[in-house]
Amino acid sequence: MTRVLQISDPHFGTEQPHVMRALLRFAHDQQPEVTLLTGDITQRARRAQFSAASAFVRQLPEPVLAVPGNHDIPLFNLLARMLNPYGNYKRAFGNELEPEYESDRLLVICLNTSRPSRHKDGEVSSAQIERVARRLREARPEQLRLVMQHHPVRAREKSDLTNLLIGYQTAVPTWVDAGLDLLIGGHIHLPYVWPLHGHQGEAGRRGWTAQAGTALSTRVRAGIPNSVNLIVHDCEHGQHHCRVERWDYNAQEDLFMPAHKNTLVISRQG
Repeated sequence: MTRVLQISDPHFGTEQPHVMRALLRFAHDQQPEVTLLTGDITQRARRAQFSAASAFVRQLPEPVLAVPGNHDIPLFNLLARMLNPYGNYKRAFGNELEPEYESDRLLVICLNTSRPSRHKDGEVSSAQIERVARRLREARPEQLRLVMQHHPVRAREKSDLTNLLIGYQTAVPTWVDAGLDLLIGGHIHLPYVWPLHGHQGEAGRRGWTAQAGTALSTRVRAGIPNSVNLIVHDCEHGQHHCRVERWDYNAQEDLFMPAHKNTLVISRQG
C-alpha cells in the first residue's frame, strides 16, 4: 500500500502548537511515502513564519513536497511582492516552485497556481496545462497519477465559485483525458472529494479532486476541525484500489482521528 499525506493551509502565524504536535505524531505513525504541502504555508509570508514552517516540515517524514499559496506571497510589502515575491518561500523550501516525485506506483506533479499580480485568485497558464498533460501521458499504467496545487477546481458551496482556479475549464478536462487520477488542493479550508470529467463529460473518463481543510490554523471553517487527507493506493494485476481518508483533530483525545472515507474508482480506459 502507498500512503500519501496531504497537509494544507497550515497558515504559520496562526498555527496551534498542540495541533502541530498531534499532527507530527500522526505523520510518523502513518509513515507516508511522501508528504504533500498544498500551499498557504504561512499567514503573511514573513520570514519568521517561514522559519517556523520550515522547522515543522523538517520534523515530518521525508520526502516533503510543497507548493506556494497566495498567502505565501507578501501582501503589505509591495516592493518585495513586485521584485522578489517568493524570496522568503525559497529560503525555507528551496528554489523549485513546482517539484515532482515519482516512484514505481506514484507520480506527483506539482503546480504553482499563485500569482503575485493577483490578491488571492489562482491561475494556470497554457504552458503549465501542456506540461502537466505531457507528464500524465508519460505515466505508467500502475502509477497513481496525482497533481497538486493550491487553488480548487470545483466548488461544493456557491460562495466558493469565485475561488476557483482561473483556467480550470481548459485544464481539468485536458488533464483527465491525459490520465489524471487525483487533483489535490486547499485554499478554501473546506475538505471534500468530487469527481472530474474530461472533454466527453460523464460519457468519458473520470478523475477526482480532493480538497483539504486547514491542518493547523485557527481559521477553521463550517464547524470542521483541523484536518488532513491520507491517500491510500494499491495496484494489483492492473486493478487500482484508492481511497481518500479525512482525519480530523479531536481536541478531547488530542490526536487526529478518522472522520470520513471516499473510495475512488480509477480506470485506465477512456
